[in-house]
Order: sequence, then structure tokens, then C-alpha cells
Amino acid sequence: MTTKSISTQRGLFSSYAFRRKASTVTSYIVLTLLGLMFMFPWFYTMTGSLKAPHEIYLFPPPLFPELAQFDNYPEVFRRVLFGRWFINSVTVVTLATLGAVMSSTLVAYSFARFRWRGRDALFAITLATMMLPSEVTLIPQYLIFRNLRWLNSIRPLIVPAWFGGGAFNIFLMRQFLMSLPREFDEAARIDGASALRILVQVLLPLMKPVISTLAVLGFIGAWDDFMGPLIYLSTAENFTIALGLRYFHVAEGQPGIPQTHLLMAACVMSTTPVVILFFFAQRYFVQGIVMSGIKG
Repeated sequence: MTTKSISTQRGLFSSYAFRRKASTVTSYIVLTLLGLMFMFPWFYTMTGSLKAPHEIYLFPPPLFPELAQFDNYPEVFRRVLFGRWFINSVTVVTLATLGAVMSSTLVAYSFARFRWRGRDALFAITLATMMLPSEVTLIPQYLIFRNLRWLNSIRPLIVPAWFGGGAFNIFLMRQFLMSLPREFDEAARIDGASALRILVQVLLPLMKPVISTLAVLGFIGAWDDFMGPLIYLSTAENFTIALGLRYFHVAEGQPGIPQTHLLMAACVMSTTPVVILFFFAQRYFVQGIVMSGIKG
């Protein structure tokens, strides 16, 4: 090989390495800018929660308050039952998420590991329910809960999650189970393990990514649910945070007085648990989504 050809190869390699490095740097810059753009509304809400009422309506709007009003946060608890709403939301989220994960695990285990008549047809029907708008079942569900005398309680927000957990949860859990080798089940069955013991002691330890994914999705969905509490809850003591935030549009008993600064403080406090949860569970969240699509 001549010196000229070696120089040419080195030049091509250097050019390729430069283009690859430039592409990587460009990707990071674009992703950073997009991240800052999507984070700006939350950042503005956080700074707005520390502003005085008149600063909210200045134009152009200031990015930072002249003097941070940290008293806005305890004022939220003095104005409304925010602590009670927080407890209600935690109760609903915990029980609904737990029910959705447990019930969807059992249903998906049946679809993925057992053969029984009508299994594929029932699974197809389950997936078809994902195309059914929630508005279609809203009135029948309301009538059912009214006949059960569950209105104005948090039970309608919790109990349905214990019956299957939803078609998407079942689908995601089944796809993950299909990716696990059946040899694990067969080895445990040879040792005399029952089907339930195989699920609990063999498969569940391997299902941490998808369980974390469903837990995060269930937490966020139940925490941000507005339509359910709006339909079924009627007294302020039973409100969740998502519904209780509407109290800050105007001051109770003082119509017309702006409460946007308190609304922003309440929004910051209500979104903080979701942000913390996502940052701690994002590794399992991404892993669960990726691994659930390995095998159909």
C-alpha cells in the first residue's frame, strides 16, 4: 500500500470522524434547546408562584419577581383544603395504581402463558376496547355507581382499576411476558411449582421494568385525572388536587379578585410529585417500553 493511499484513507477516516462528532454535537444542541423550550412553562409557573398579584398582569411579563413572595405557598393552605385534597389524591393514586398493576399482571399472565379456548378472540376484543371513547361508557358507569350509592366518594376512581387495569396495561404486560423464555416456567414446574408460584417467585422479579412503567403511567394518569372527580365528586372535602385547582380562578366570596399567583403555587406543589417520580423511575420506564416490543 502506497503512502498516498494511506494518506487518503486517513483523510477519509478523519472526515468521517469529524462529521460524526459534528452530528453528535448538533443532536445534543437541538435536544437541549427542545428540553429548555418544554421546561419553560413549568419554570415560568414556578417563578410566577413567587410573584405578587399585580406582577402577574404586567406587560411585558417579568421573568422573575421583584421580591419573592414565599408566603404564597402557606397561603394556599389557608385559602383552601389543599392538604385534604393532597391526601385524597395520594389515596386514589396509590390504590388505583396498585389495583391496575396487580389485575393487569394476572390477566396478561393468562393471555401470555396459558392456552384456553377463545383466548385469542378475547384478547382481540380487549384490544378493541382501546378504540372505544370514554364518553361512550360515561353514562352507564355513572348509573352503575349511582345505583351502588358510591357518588361523592373516591370509590368510583379506585374500584374499576382492580378489574383488569385497562386494555393498554394488559397489552403492555402481555408483550413483556411474551419476551421472557418459557424455559423458566418449565424448570419451575418440574420442581413442583404451581402457576401462581411461578408468577410470583420466577416471573415477577424479571418484570420490574414493565411494572415500573405501568406504575409511572398509572400514577400520572390517576394524579392528573380531572374528568372522573368532576363527574363523581360534589363536595370540597372529597376533591382531588386536579379538581381542587379550579378554586383559584377567583377568591371564594370575593369574585373578581385575581388568584393566579396562588394557582401557580398550587400547580407547582401538585406537579412536583410527578416530576420526582419520573426522574427516579425513567430508567425502568424506558426499559419497559423497549423490552415490551421485542416479541409479539
